[in-house]
Amino acid sequence: MIGRWDRSGWVKIKGMNVKVAASEEAGEGGEAERPARRSRVSGIDRILQILDQLRDTGRPATAYDLAHSISAPLSTIYTIVEDLVGKGLLVRGEEGSIWLGPRLYHYGLAYERSIDLMAIAKEEMMDLNRQLGETIQICGRDADMMVVLAMAEGRDHFQVTSRVGSRVPLNWVASGRLLAGHLPDEERIALFRHCSTVSPTGRAETDAETLASQAAAALSDRLSIQAGESAYSVACVAAPIVDRNGACNATISVVLPDFKVEQARERYAGAVREAAARIETRLGWARHP
Repeated sequence: MIGRWDRSGWVKIKGMNVKVAASEEAGEGGEAERPARRSRVSGIDRILQILDQLRDTGRPATAYDLAHSISAPLSTIYTIVEDLVGKGLLVRGEEGSIWLGPRLYHYGLAYERSIDLMAIAKEEMMDLNRQLGETIQICGRDADMMVVLAMAEGRDHFQVTSRVGSRVPLNWVASGRLLAGHLPDEERIALFRHCSTVSPTGRAETDAETLASQAAAALSDRLSIQAGESAYSVACVAAPIVDRNGACNATISVVLPDFKVEQARERYAGAVREAAARIETRLGWARHP
């Protein structure tokens, strides 16, 4: 049974007995008759908060740090962490730090195997990597962030800082515009108003209405190019992977030094567009001119 409460404050979660502090259920005094000082948070929500915090920061943390970061009672986090470590969902490192466990990796592999999009996109990514000799990425959207889902490195010594799993604000990157381009106007503007931040180079656009307009135009053109917005001297040429309903599910892009784009813009633009079109065709999705 999931999310079932009893007077002891224990909650049963898929075979795990997770202790939730009384202060979460009935205020800090622990008495149900007293007005609650905070809304009740389920054990599953706390688990997700812990996993999300580790994913977002990209580094191990102690139970104390996690409790502080997600504003949860320390006793609750200690108990949940112990259960998750025991079941391989988290691992304990040096000085008691906590990190994502191997069981999560196996879940991710199983999920990936079930998605035709990623399997086909990876094949096209590798073909494009061999064709161009440059770094190729498959990217997707997670709420207001762009995430690198897969990557094939180029043959030269050019180093790309965004590795698989990297998350950056949508307004920093070419793919970010495409991934939001299919949204209704008001939703697109609201998204960029919420997520847009100043990039490390200071060159990324932050005005929500301008970004919303650029996103719609990029999706219509099936191409988005940015240079020097997220990192100096780095350019990205991206094309959308669009489903039958016209929604951009992912992007395929080439990441390379900006001078190469200046020298051969049409070559790279044509290559990513063609790769995206092949992915759509293999998936049986309608082509969008």
